[in-house]
Amino acid sequence: MSEQNKKSIGFGMPWEEIYGYAQAVKKGNTVWVSGQLGHNEKGELAEGMDAQMMQSYANIKQLLSRFEMSMDHVVEEVIYVTDMASGFEARKKFKNDFYPDPLSVASSIIGVSELALPGQFVEIKIIASH
Repeated sequence: MSEQNKKSIGFGMPWEEIYGYAQAVKKGNTVWVSGQLGHNEKGELAEGMDAQMMQSYANIKQLLSRFEMSMDHVVEEVIYVTDMASGFEARKKFKNDFYPDPLSVASSIIGVSELALPGQFVEIKIIASH
């Protein structure tokens, strides 16, 4: 498959240019979504683990929709959290808000000491496929 079949998109956040990456890349029938943070369209982080997790998934949904995909297309997610207990509880509590069938998604949750932005509690990357 040629580079012509590779499409990348972003949100226009300043850190995309500063760090140098795409928010999502599609090649063939697969989309890779970079780690999504719980920020709004202005780049402001939501308060707390629950709110950041909800916003992270909202950002994922928005990116997938730009490739005419939905959460039904997600095959794998990796969740990075700075607090395992609150991250695990948030994912468990809201799983049906994120996925029509949570049992159809391969998932890993990993505790880390810190993430990219001050006050960031969660980052979620996914792979989706038709």
